[in-house]
Amino acid sequence: MRQANNFYDSLSVGYWGLFCLILAGLTGCSNLNLATIGTNITPIRDLTPQKNNVTVYIQGKIEKHAPLLKKHVYQLDDTTGKIWVLTNQQNLRVGSQIVIKGQVRYQSIPLGGKELGEFYLEE
Repeated sequence: MRQANNFYDSLSVGYWGLFCLILAGLTGCSNLNLATIGTNITPIRDLTPQKNNVTVYIQGKIEKHAPLLKKHVYQLDDTTGKIWVLTNQQNLRVGSQIVIKGQVRYQSIPLGGKELGEFYLEE
């Protein structure tokens, strides 16, 4: 009877070891940045002209990507709105969730007496 318990104990330890190995593998390959946990995430809808040149954290899903000469821009959607993010990072994938820190910028575009400017985030 003692041998049966040892067998099940070693089997249980093996399952826990496998679980920990899988968990470490999944978190090691993710875009999760432990330095950003607990920071204040700003919803995109809250970005206003008063926040121009202010550093914020935003979180969202990458919807589009456009490569530029030396930088990349990604369109981020957080369900409250969308914003373009200008960055040097080139390994971000469409469809992934990210948290990014950057400065809010506003580009004025006057056209026909109307202001058609747009906010974007510069990392």
